[in-house]
Amino acid sequence: MIRNWLVFIIFLFSKLSCSMAVEINNDDEAKQPSFAENYEIIPGAWQTHEYFPSLEGKAIALVGNHSSLIGDVHLVDTLLASGFNLLRVFSPEHGFRGEAADGQLIESGIDPVTGVSVVSLYGATRRPDPNDIKDLDLIIFDIQDVGTRFYTYISTMSYVMEEAARQQVPMLILDRPNPNGHFVDGPILEKEYSTFVGLHPIPTVHGMTVAEYAQMVNGQGWLGDGLKCELHIVPVKNYQRQMWYKLPVAPSPNLPNMTSIMLYPGLCLFEGTTLSIGRGTDFPFQVYGHPDLPAVEFPFSFTPQSRRESVYPPQEGNLCYGMDLRTQDSQKLMELSKIDLKHLLHAFNYFPDKNNFFNGSFDRLAGNSKLRKQIMEGKTEEEIRSTWQEGIDDFIEMRRAYLIYPDIY
Repeated sequence: MIRNWLVFIIFLFSKLSCSMAVEINNDDEAKQPSFAENYEIIPGAWQTHEYFPSLEGKAIALVGNHSSLIGDVHLVDTLLASGFNLLRVFSPEHGFRGEAADGQLIESGIDPVTGVSVVSLYGATRRPDPNDIKDLDLIIFDIQDVGTRFYTYISTMSYVMEEAARQQVPMLILDRPNPNGHFVDGPILEKEYSTFVGLHPIPTVHGMTVAEYAQMVNGQGWLGDGLKCELHIVPVKNYQRQMWYKLPVAPSPNLPNMTSIMLYPGLCLFEGTTLSIGRGTDFPFQVYGHPDLPAVEFPFSFTPQSRRESVYPPQEGNLCYGMDLRTQDSQKLMELSKIDLKHLLHAFNYFPDKNNFFNGSFDRLAGNSKLRKQIMEGKTEEEIRSTWQEGIDDFIEMRRAYLIYPDIY
C-alpha cells in the first residue's frame, strides 16, 4: 500500500530528473489535444499495476531513453523511488537523455542525476555484452518509436532480444502507440542490405508497435540460431492504429514536432542523397534543399549550421534552395497514408548533376538498389509504387499473426 501511494505521489508531483522533456509544439498543432489532455490512450508504462508485481525481488535493467515516461515522470525515477533493484539502463542512439547528435557515438557511464549505470548500445558496440545480461532476471523495454524500418530503436530492441534469448532472460515490453501505425508502405528490405538502419525483411513503414514487432522478430525466427526471446507485454489501452497520437516529447533531437514525424518516412530517403533535409536548422525533416537546385523552382532558402543535435550537417554553411514543408497540417499528412515520393522525384528531376545525386547510404535506407535505379530511369511515382505492392501484400498477411490491436487492412 505504501509503495502504491508513493508511485501515485511521484506521478502527480515529481518533475523529470533524467529526461530531455522537449515539448512537441507546432503552430499548426495548437488546436490539437496534447497527450496530457487526452487520457483515452494509456501506454503500457503507465499501467504500473500490470507489471510492478512481476518486478518484486528481481534484478532488472531498462532499455530506455528520455521518452520512457509515466506522465511527466521518468520510468527510472519511478522504479528507483519504488524500491526496485534497477541494476542498469541500456541506452540507444541519441543516448539515455536523448540529447546526442545523429550518428554521435556514446560512451557508457554513470548517470550523474540518478547514479544509475548506463550502458551505451550506440558506441563501441550496438549489442549488449553477455556480462551485462547474465546477472539480470528481467529486461524492460520502453522507448517511443516512430514506425519506420530505418529508425534504429527497433534494431536496438532486436539485438537486446537476441542476447536476452541466449542468456535466457525474459523481456517485458511496455508498449506505446506508433504515430505512423496507420499504414504499411515501401519496398521490402532485401537480405544483402541488412544493416543497423534496417535489419529485417520488412517494408519501410511497417504499421506495428514495438511490441507487435518484437513478436514478429520472435515468430519469424529473425534472432537466428533457433533463438526465441521470452516476451511479456503490457499493451496500450484503448489504442487503434488510425487514432491521432501526439507524442509528449520529441523522440529524437531531429524530430522536434509532429510535422517532422509525419514527413519522416519519405524525407529520410534524402539522407541517402547530397541534399539537406534541414539538419543543422530549427526545422529538421521539414524542409529539403541544395545549393545547386534552381531558386526559381525551389524558392525557399536556408543554411545548415553545426549545432548540438547535428554536429556536421549535410551542406553545412552552404546556402540551400529548396522547399519548406512546415505549412502542411500534420493531421492532414496522416491522411496521406503512404510514403510521399514526390519531393524526392522533384528534387532529382531538377538536380543538375544526376550522377552525384545519391550517396552510399541510399540503398541501405531503401533496402535495395532498385529504387535508386528506378529514379535514375525516370520512373513515375505510380510506376515505382506498383513494384512494391506484391511485397506489401505478403507482409500484411504475415503480419496478422503478430498484431495486438485491430488491423486496418
